[in-house]
Amino acid sequence: MIEFGHFLAFIGFSLSALLTYVGLKGDRRLAGFLAIAAFLVLFVSFLTIVRAFLISDFSVALVTNNSHTMKPFIYKFAGTWGNHEGSMALWCLVMAGFGAAGAYWLRTGREVFEARTLGVQGLLTTGALAYLLFASSPFTRLDNPPLQGGDLNPLLQDPALAAHPPMLYLGYVGYSFVFALAAAGLIEGRIDQIWARTARRWAMAAFVPLTLGIALGSYWAYYELGWGGWWFWDPVENASLMPWLVGAALLHSVIVTEKRGSFRAWTTLLAVMAFCFSILGAFLVRSGLLTSVHAFAVDPLRGSLLLGGLLFYGGLALALFAARAPSLKGGPEHLLISREGALMGNNLVIFVATLTVLLGTMFPLIAEAAGEVMSVGEPYFNLTFTPIMAIALAVLPIVQAWSWGRADVSSLWKWGAAFLLIVGVFALFGVGPMNIPLLSGVGFGLGVWLIGGAIYELARRAKLPRRVFKLPKRVWGMTLAHAGLGVFVLGAVGETSLRSHTTLALEVGQSTEVAGWAFTLEDVDPIEGPNWYADKATLTATRGGVEALLQPEKRIYPAARMPTTETAIHKTGLSDLYVAIGDRRTVEGAPRWTFEVFVNPMIDLIYWGVLLIGIGGILSMFPGRGKSG
Repeated sequence: MIEFGHFLAFIGFSLSALLTYVGLKGDRRLAGFLAIAAFLVLFVSFLTIVRAFLISDFSVALVTNNSHTMKPFIYKFAGTWGNHEGSMALWCLVMAGFGAAGAYWLRTGREVFEARTLGVQGLLTTGALAYLLFASSPFTRLDNPPLQGGDLNPLLQDPALAAHPPMLYLGYVGYSFVFALAAAGLIEGRIDQIWARTARRWAMAAFVPLTLGIALGSYWAYYELGWGGWWFWDPVENASLMPWLVGAALLHSVIVTEKRGSFRAWTTLLAVMAFCFSILGAFLVRSGLLTSVHAFAVDPLRGSLLLGGLLFYGGLALALFAARAPSLKGGPEHLLISREGALMGNNLVIFVATLTVLLGTMFPLIAEAAGEVMSVGEPYFNLTFTPIMAIALAVLPIVQAWSWGRADVSSLWKWGAAFLLIVGVFALFGVGPMNIPLLSGVGFGLGVWLIGGAIYELARRAKLPRRVFKLPKRVWGMTLAHAGLGVFVLGAVGETSLRSHTTLALEVGQSTEVAGWAFTLEDVDPIEGPNWYADKATLTATRGGVEALLQPEKRIYPAARMPTTETAIHKTGLSDLYVAIGDRRTVEGAPRWTFEVFVNPMIDLIYWGVLLIGIGGILSMFPGRGKSG
């Protein structure tokens, strides 16, 4: 079966190459057929890899290196993409899937444009398959297969990590189709409102899963690694954040192109850059240049091939953009003080924020090339990224109420006064009763400002209460996304400012108090799972009549010879009592177990906010009735 899958992958490669030729030539009907056929062939090919994992076929090198007979079924399945070669096979499948989806759903009335879009997508898929088949093949067989495998990385044996890569790839690879739309539009020299309406929906189809995929990765790191936080500015986290930021700028820019016919060149450039940053993320994860618990540390040669692909496709698109950009003009004139002007300012701020993340991520590599050893961590991003994004968020509710072309600035002082009042109250409340830093109080005010602004805009568009539920889905989507952003800000500021962290060393039966909670270590027992052994601690925590049972574990996976931490989390409203077990030590002649204890207030608001953004994005994909403004 694996040879059959290998053969089908080459068939898919040939079909994608043929799709490139037929699509760029302009044959819409044949291009659509080839796009769907390539996807179906690659889907069956991918299933043969899945089958090899499920039956533990250790004659396949990929299975030997990443699976084990004792591994639970779900992780055998997820092991298919929990490695470099398998994840690239999934990448190719999703890329072909977007081509097939485009063949079915792309309906603009411009058959040549649609065919060329599918042709560019075929070109991208051909390149990805060439990399898979000739540099990172998942179909390699072993002459003398072992009786057992090496097991999947224990950190990846988790339900969230089973869903995280497919969701993330829907986002990453989704921007390949937006890239294809941009390239086809540039070839024809027609980046107009019809193009923008189409691009907006496909950009949203990439943005939503990327948002949810990043959140899944964040939540996995939160409860699996035992570090106690939800974001660490890890290089691989940054690699996913950068295309998300560019994608957010693209969504705001494409609205202007759709509604007013303006920003054509800028919107097209963002469509190209969103995919380029996705490829850059794949390069950073797979090149071995950056150290991360998320990374697939492979040889630099394959990373160099990915970098070559980025330079080839990105350079080709940018050259095409440079040739066509002078002709991409249009749209009515507008003043700087207008919704168009404000959205362009918003775009520039977000793009600058993206560049600060890129610089912070790449600077250690630049320093190393110069013979210096230097790390860039949270302080850098707090000083650069955070204030830049705060500016963009602060003006968001004001911009929503501005008119196209020329905004009425007579009420600007009212908006300014409202913002200063809300932020000032929370800043004073923060440094007063809450006893938190001044800037954290400002952050709380900013979150409330965003939520209030979203609700005000919904009410303004409805005008009458009975019309609120008759508004177009896009208006509801915008409201939920912007309100979700505010909820996220509240959670991020609250968790960061109010978090408490204590390290405990307890012997069995000993008690202590942390952040108002009375902890008692009841016992530590050895336990055994399907493919691991663990020390499982049992602690009771009581506060104000509330009792919580916490059972953190420290696991050892014999096949992988690797320990992992399984945290214990007790939810109290929107907050978490979070415990991770450490090592067994001798303290003052007595054996004691160490524990990391965190109290993380408002942590759930982070993920509720992201969920609202995702729901808002899904609603915004559908036009609904009427005009959305």
